[in-house]
Amino acid sequence: MLNKHITSLLNLEGIFVKKINHADNYLKIYIETKATTQICPCCHQQTKQIHDYRYQKIKDLPLQFKDCYLILKKRRYRCKCGKRFYEKYPFLARYQQRTTRLTQYIANELRNSVSIKAVAEKSNVSHSTVTRILDTIHYSSFPLKDAIAIDEFKGNAETGKYQCIIVNPKKNYIMDILPDRTQSHLSAYFREMNRNERHRVKFFVCDMWQPYVDLAYSYFPNAVVIIDKYHFIRHVTWAIENVRKRIQKSMSPTLRKYYKRSRKLILTRYYKLKDEDKKACDLMLLYNDDLRKAHMLKEWFYDICHNEKYSIQRKELFEWIKNAENSGIKEFKKCAATFRHWSKEILNAFKYGLTNGVTEGFNNKIKVLKRISYGIKNFERFRTRILHSCN
Repeated sequence: MLNKHITSLLNLEGIFVKKINHADNYLKIYIETKATTQICPCCHQQTKQIHDYRYQKIKDLPLQFKDCYLILKKRRYRCKCGKRFYEKYPFLARYQQRTTRLTQYIANELRNSVSIKAVAEKSNVSHSTVTRILDTIHYSSFPLKDAIAIDEFKGNAETGKYQCIIVNPKKNYIMDILPDRTQSHLSAYFREMNRNERHRVKFFVCDMWQPYVDLAYSYFPNAVVIIDKYHFIRHVTWAIENVRKRIQKSMSPTLRKYYKRSRKLILTRYYKLKDEDKKACDLMLLYNDDLRKAHMLKEWFYDICHNEKYSIQRKELFEWIKNAENSGIKEFKKCAATFRHWSKEILNAFKYGLTNGVTEGFNNKIKVLKRISYGIKNFERFRTRILHSCN
């Protein structure tokens, strides 16, 4: 009865526990199986004749915080045709020295943001074994849906400094990882896709990089191109920061340090500031007309972005661009020129509300994965690890 409970606890089909040896760092469990009729792999005839026994040491899942080994007494059968063969075990793959559930455990551990070395140490296997298991996992690209988002990330793989990520921004999953972000490579990739699938795409989200937009209009003619909100809002932030830096050059050292250390008062939305911070911000803005105008334009643009009515946003955006162009501030003139060039795609962002936020979230996960792995040069392995971890 006790042996039955131990066998049930071990949860391996068709085995009997004969003996258990404990040590400080490991655990050895001696197991056997019941002799059964076997099918000869050569002539496919039945046989019960046992030729000999051999012991095999098999690695299993950690047990009681110790490395666990199964010492299996394996039978070798003999057929009338002269063939000698081992019996098959449901928990042990052919030519393997670890259980199938240990392999599955390692594959599941690779979904976490941990290094291959950490998985190997936890599973009592070598680094190369974990790598081989990772190489057996394969992900094909997902089919196109009605929306796609594209962005690049610094992967430093063998294929180049930057890799490309394609995401479904509505369903929140990665569709594919590409080895390069160049226009020629992306064109070849999209050209291989089914034309009808490409024409079903309704939304294409990207940053303010012209090759992405050109690809969208070429290969997704029915899609609305949307610029990610973060990428055009930061141009306003850059503009007011450059105004502050320009004005600081004419200040005294003490005042320059104060403006630099208090720049968050200017960058933060005015209504979010506390009363004492509002007074400090007002004093800072009194120093220079350009800084005061820049702060007004910044607050106005943020109000446009947070407005819920598209008709108002459309009207206010072009009014903002005109005011920025006529402000006499070179930093905001440059920002206004950028917005006028991308006005169609920016208005699409206001109208449909899709962003690259999901993509940026995946990019952060990829950065963590790359950091803990100290870089993954093999692109296919890197791609598999990303899709296995993030999806």
